[in-house]
Amino acid sequence: MFSRSKRGDRTKSGHILGDAQRRDQPDMQDTKNMSPAPFALLRLLTHMSMLLGAQSNTQSVVQIIKPAVLDPGPFLMRHLLKDMEQLSRALGKGVDDTVSTVHLTIHSLLEPHPTSQWPVLYDQNLSTKDARNAWETAMDTDVIAHQLKVLEHQLKEVNAFVREDERVSSNPVMKLTFGEPGLFLRSLPKKSLIHNSSIWSCRKKVSMLSLTHIVEQNNGRDTLPVFWRFLQREAELRLVRFLPDILALQRDLVKRFQNVTDLTYSTIGEFLHSQRAASFSAWYEKRIKIFLSTWNQIRVSLATTGELKLPADYTQEDLGLDADLQVLLPQRHGLGLCSTALVSYLITLHNDLVYAVEKHTGEESGYTVSPADLTDLHVIRYEYERDLLPLVLSHCQYSMERGQETLLEYDLPQIQQQILTRFLQGKPHITINGIPTLVNRQDRNYEIILKDVKGKVQQEPLQPLTQHDLVKDLQSYSDVCEALSTVQLALGFLAMTGADPHMQLSSYLKEVLQMTDHMGSHIYKALSRCSLKHCVALWQLLSSLKSETMIRLKRDPFVGISKEYKHPLQEEHKTLLTSFFTKSSADAFLLEMHEFLLLVLKSPKAPDTFKADWGLKDTVVSYMERKDLDIPPEVDEFFPEKILLSQYTDTWKFSVHVRQERHQR
Repeated sequence: MFSRSKRGDRTKSGHILGDAQRRDQPDMQDTKNMSPAPFALLRLLTHMSMLLGAQSNTQSVVQIIKPAVLDPGPFLMRHLLKDMEQLSRALGKGVDDTVSTVHLTIHSLLEPHPTSQWPVLYDQNLSTKDARNAWETAMDTDVIAHQLKVLEHQLKEVNAFVREDERVSSNPVMKLTFGEPGLFLRSLPKKSLIHNSSIWSCRKKVSMLSLTHIVEQNNGRDTLPVFWRFLQREAELRLVRFLPDILALQRDLVKRFQNVTDLTYSTIGEFLHSQRAASFSAWYEKRIKIFLSTWNQIRVSLATTGELKLPADYTQEDLGLDADLQVLLPQRHGLGLCSTALVSYLITLHNDLVYAVEKHTGEESGYTVSPADLTDLHVIRYEYERDLLPLVLSHCQYSMERGQETLLEYDLPQIQQQILTRFLQGKPHITINGIPTLVNRQDRNYEIILKDVKGKVQQEPLQPLTQHDLVKDLQSYSDVCEALSTVQLALGFLAMTGADPHMQLSSYLKEVLQMTDHMGSHIYKALSRCSLKHCVALWQLLSSLKSETMIRLKRDPFVGISKEYKHPLQEEHKTLLTSFFTKSSADAFLLEMHEFLLLVLKSPKAPDTFKADWGLKDTVVSYMERKDLDIPPEVDEFFPEKILLSQYTDTWKFSVHVRQERHQR
């Protein structure tokens, strides 16, 4: 129930709205592509049903509500009152008209409603998410939409019936309420400032929710696509203007904490307190306040529809100054995912509307900007009270008749045009390449990233001929480093978003990451041999090739490795290794050895887990088995048993030397 959009949907069944008071936050405004009015009515009917059910079977209703509540009665009543409040805003009606709307809708349920689709796509138990979504769609299309089309006419009949009731017609307050202030005005001095019927007339309050309902009733979903899309996301779109400030904060924090092994401050508050004496403390306070406010308003959207999958406990509560400082530090894992996910979500919001504008106008500017170069002028930027509401009101006309309610008429096409011109047109697409990322020394371990990539993009090994051609194309150390850096960047994004495994890596770099302008043409050509399904194998090859090149240049690629793994090989071991490297599987095993060395043994804590007197072959074989790799029979038969982890780096260096000599013959 109430699951969100299909893209990245991670919601579960059950009542998941939580505290009713939080439902006014922007991240709770998603209506699953419905208009706010029918969506609010659906929620209201569902809550009424649950409340009735709780009277006869409390425990069953309690099991539906997540997180759990002790007493579902007051909990559901608070949600019902919130439903009434939101329905009132969506319809632009007062409390009386809203109550009448609910009564009329319930009454209409007793009437037959032909289904627009047969057979229906749901069962009576609504046992799956698709069935629940299909039921909601059918209710909207076949019942509520019809009711809302005749609502104004029915409300006039209801109000006329109420006015004619003798208990109302004799009440001066009710006469005033229903637009007949004459009796009241006669008792006022004519020179009084309030002797004016317009002062005592009740006008509807304009809101984006009520405007969405009006656009829907005027078939605006099809005729005003940009306006419709804008209204659907407006509650969150108004937050996009904070993107430059959040990126500026991220860039500053990355510079400040890059390569810092241990953070001095544990909470955001401690960090801010340490800046009190600095001249730029106000700068930090402003942007951190913006970050926290934006996060708290859209954290539910980040949990359920964001591109990045955040652990559930990251988005359960609002963040304050007592939050861990790491939530501000943009990273690809851990609490740093919060900062990265927030920026990614705001960029997606911006780009989605830019795409909608281009589709509507038929003009694709190709104008893009990196987060590193983003300014206020680049983003969709407006303030609701100062910019948007006056724009709408300037294209709204009131018509008044004595004894009748005030009528509003909107020039909807002109409002769409003004929103296009003032807020949307000329805005660039924002690339994901360039999002600030904090990389600490201990974070340069790609074990988690590679695992995430494998989970989202099916991987395959590189063919021997492709490996040979890549090594041949990347002769210099700088070429290898540039190619590896490019692949590492691609892996970082693939670990977050996934992609089609058959897509060419060159196409991904050019069309998705848009980073080819800063890449050597020969590097781009070399990487074009591979698809995204080869990225993990490509990283494995290039990282090993980098270490090999460093050895050739008389440099040590294993500076960070513990001395416990740097004992020399014995001559008998070298003889056995030379024999092993005549086998066809030797090169693949050497790549696995290097990966284990880089991802596992390079950790400062590795000696506590991987003892130096363990056998090298058994340890690497176990590592390969954990990755579900097949162990070549030649490894088991010919790799020397007596070589220990203490001799690991020397074993790898010697093996590379043997292989290079073999290839040169």
